[in-house]
Amino acid sequence: MPLDTEPYLSLATFKRDGTAVPTPIWFARSGGKLYAFSEGRAGKVKRLRNSPRARVAHCDLRGKLLGGWQDAQARVVADPATVERAYAALRAKYGWQMWIGDTLARLSGRYERRAIIEIDA
Repeated sequence: MPLDTEPYLSLATFKRDGTAVPTPIWFARSGGKLYAFSEGRAGKVKRLRNSPRARVAHCDLRGKLLGGWQDAQARVVADPATVERAYAALRAKYGWQMWIGDTLARLSGRYERRAIIEIDA
């Protein structure tokens, strides 16, 4: 089953000791890559800055796995064109839900602190 067909993806990033930390995320595909966003100081972002090693699997809203793990590489991106492409893909996939999330993040000052994650899976 292609990764694109589900609304949630479990992204497992790895601590320095090799322990995997899975987190359910929204994601969207653009240009052959998967994109997600997170608070810029979140643990998964810090772990990805240390190592691109990751795994992905289909999951539900709470992170319960619905499929098997697939090895991946992930990184935090800052290129403005890539960031805009990622947001466009996320807005196209999640529509009004993404609009509400973006609006609330802007009102609370959290929007500018977001990090965009690019996943090769």
